[in-house]
Amino acid sequence: MIGIDLSGRRALVTGASSGLGRSIACHLARCGARVAINYLKDGKAADAVVSEIRQSGGEAFAVQANVSEKTEVDRLFSAVDTTLGGLDILVNNAGMDGLRENCAQSEPDHWESVLKVDLFGPYYCTRQALLRMQPQKKGVILQVTSVHEFIPWAGYSAYTSAKAALSMFTKSVAQEVAQEGIRVLAIAPGAIQTPINQSVWGNPDTLRDLDLKIAMNRLGQPEEIGRVAAFLVSDLASYITGTTVAVDGGMLIYPDFSHGG
Repeated sequence: MIGIDLSGRRALVTGASSGLGRSIACHLARCGARVAINYLKDGKAADAVVSEIRQSGGEAFAVQANVSEKTEVDRLFSAVDTTLGGLDILVNNAGMDGLRENCAQSEPDHWESVLKVDLFGPYYCTRQALLRMQPQKKGVILQVTSVHEFIPWAGYSAYTSAKAALSMFTKSVAQEVAQEGIRVLAIAPGAIQTPINQSVWGNPDTLRDLDLKIAMNRLGQPEEIGRVAAFLVSDLASYITGTTVAVDGGMLIYPDFSHGG
């Protein structure tokens, strides 16, 4: 079997101090990439990811930045330039789902804060990445969307709107740079067992309800996202661009319909 080889690649993973970002960063490092671990607040958690990678023989460093702020993204990429000497892989993972608020009762400031992180953050980072990738005529940008790019979610219209918009942003940018040796694509995780959703999988009743929404009848694990992400940014996926790969245990095949309409 052909292995995934990212030797010599320089990668930045946003929101990489925990959860999916941590798994993605660790998998990229295991495949040989040098990885910048971006975090917002938890420096100790980011340092722990860096230590884990280094103890396994990889190379990583942590850098704090709020990706929803353009000036901080500019600073983030300057740090990547200084430490890694450029960029070959960007994974836009940082995101938030926000408060559960039906539209009529929602606060516009809350809606805006979700879009700033989930849509403007990837835009700011993608823009900076392209400024580095276009001169070298190579690079991969992987957006982390969600099954809610496709599935509506009552009470979370900001989140679903941002993820759907990020999907079209991905396609449009992929179209812009397809002939420049740059791939732009997305991965859409389903229900993955991470600390952010512990209130769901930690409760037997809500876990049972969630499992019914998944054809494989179980939550995914962070490493199942990390492995696919590593593949998608590697040369093994060299003919994939401008699309979303769902890693969801079958949520998108609507298992409730398996027993009839």
